[in-house]
Amino acid sequence: MDVVAYGVVADERPLLEKAFDGRHRLRCLDLVLDRDTAATAAGCAVVCSNVNDVLDEEVLTVLANGGTRLVTQRATGYNNIDLDAARKLGLSVARVSHYSPHSVAEFAWALALAVNRRVPRAVTRTRDFDFRLNGLMGRDFHGRTAGILGTGKIGAAFARIAAGFGMRLLGSDVAENPECLALGMEYVDRDRLFTESDLISLHLPLLPDTYHVVDGDALRRMKDDAILINTSRGGLMDTHALVETLREGRLDGVGLDVYEEEAGVFFFDRSLDVMTDDTLARLMTFRNVLVSSHQAYFTHDAVGQIVQATARNVEDHLAGRTGENVLVPPPAPR
Repeated sequence: MDVVAYGVVADERPLLEKAFDGRHRLRCLDLVLDRDTAATAAGCAVVCSNVNDVLDEEVLTVLANGGTRLVTQRATGYNNIDLDAARKLGLSVARVSHYSPHSVAEFAWALALAVNRRVPRAVTRTRDFDFRLNGLMGRDFHGRTAGILGTGKIGAAFARIAAGFGMRLLGSDVAENPECLALGMEYVDRDRLFTESDLISLHLPLLPDTYHVVDGDALRRMKDDAILINTSRGGLMDTHALVETLREGRLDGVGLDVYEEEAGVFFFDRSLDVMTDDTLARLMTFRNVLVSSHQAYFTHDAVGQIVQATARNVEDHLAGRTGENVLVPPPAPR
C-alpha cells in the first residue's frame, strides 16, 4: 500500500521508516499538506498528516478523489481536520490519542525555569563575555502557587514536578483527576486560578469553549509578576491581548511553544524572510518572552510512540479494527 507522510522532519524520518519497516511503500515529504500540495497524495491510500496541515473540505475532497481512504494524524490534536467532511467523503480518520506526557510537561518546566531565571538573557550576555548579574534575578518556585489549566495526563505530569518543587497546586478542568488530588491539588474556578497563581501552565485541548481561554479579562486578573506558559495549542491564548499586557509592563515571564498563527511559520526556516506577522514580531521584542518552535513533544521517546501508533493505525484500518485512536471509522460496506 502507498503511504505518504507530510511535514516529516529529518530527526523523525528514520523513526517513521522503522515503524513501517518496509510493510508499505512510504514516502516522506517535508511539505505542509494544504490546497496547493494535496495533489501530491494522488494514488496513496493512506495520508499521514501533521498538526499544521490544513485538512478542510477542499483538501479532503482532493485526497478522496485521488484514492486516499485513511488520514492518520501524527498528533493528539485534530482541530485542523474537518471530521464532518471526512465522514461525508467516506474517509476514515485516526490520530494518536496519547504519547509520553513527560515530554511536554518537562518542556513546559524548561520554559518556566528559563524565563524565571533569565537563562536566554544570561546566555546571550556570556557569549559576549559579559558576566554581570544585573537584571538576572529570578524567584524560587518553592512555596509559590502553580495554576494548571487542564489536568489530564500532561497536566498531571506537570503537577507532579510542581509538587516536587514544593508548590501549592491549583487546578481547573471539567473533571477532577484523582492523581492530582492525591498531590494536594485544589480544584477551583478559572477566575480564582488566574488571580492566585504565580505560575500558570496550559494543558487543555483546543475546543470552542477553550478558544482564547486566556483572553484580556483573564490576563487582567493575573498577578503583575506571574509567569505564563503555553505548550498546548496556540488558540488557547488571545495573542493580541497578551501583547497589550506585556506592553503595560505586566507579567514576569512568558514561555510559548505554540502560537495561534503558527501554520506556515513554525517548522520552517524563515530567517531570510520578512516577518509579515506583526503580532509574532512584536512578541519577539519582549525580553521576558521566550518563543520555541512547537517542540515540546519532540523527544525520542514521544516521537517513537507517535510513529508506532501511526503505523498501528494503518494496520488496524486494513484489518477493519477500530479503537481509541479512530475519530471517523471507515464507512460500513453496502
